Amino acid sequence: MADMLSDAQRAALERLAQDLERVFAGRLESLVSYAGHQGDETLHTLALVKGLGFKDLSACVPLVDGWRRARLAVPLMLSHDELQRTIDIFPLEYASIIASAVVIRGANPFAGVEVPIADVRRACETQAKSHLIHLREGFLEARGDTAAIGSLITSSGAPFRTLLTNILRLPERGGDSFGPALFSDESLATGAEARIGVPRALVREVLGAAHTGQTSIADPSALLARYIDAAGRIWEYVDGWKAE
Repeated sequence: MADMLSDAQRAALERLAQDLERVFAGRLESLVSYAGHQGDETLHTLALVKGLGFKDLSACVPLVDGWRRARLAVPLMLSHDELQRTIDIFPLEYASIIASAVVIRGANPFAGVEVPIADVRRACETQAKSHLIHLREGFLEARGDTAAIGSLITSSGAPFRTLLTNILRLPERGGDSFGPALFSDESLATGAEARIGVPRALVREVLGAAHTGQTSIADPSALLARYIDAAGRIWEYVDGWKAE
């Protein structure tokens, strides 16, 4: 991700670091930037702080508008202890941060940190099953209305992208964990077909609908039928996935 940062983004991150240093002084242990969702130009950051309290949060409030103007998300602020103790609670989130983290200040907070791959797989399975259930229930609630079905498909695109990204970060047999920092639509489609057996064209169409806000066919019911079938296949893949 470091090579992907523009000069303007680097400048914005430097200003953020200076803001946090004024608020926390020597209590700011680390600041890292990491990738957000594909297509989201907002910069995301994690700040590790000693003794984070309400006074500190209050001191940050006047700075938020400036951060937003610079396309900076409000930093995720944690203590080192909180980070260590929540790895098992948020394995997907931390795996995503680790895959793209760029150190802006201090030491790398993830040096020596391991996200158990079993926790990542379990979280992926939960995510996959929830996605399948959401599509099934959404179809029933649409009651045959094509506009509602189209809206269901388009609104599900971002979660579908996240799901595929998390699954494709699971290591293949003998490979490294967590994969690249970012996946393009095309690489997600290719990976889903190669590893899971989900048709590349289906992935392209769902993700494309999410980008444009509409599906490319007049009646999206047929697409949703294939989509639900693929979601079931994805869940079965994650359910049966093994590290070795």
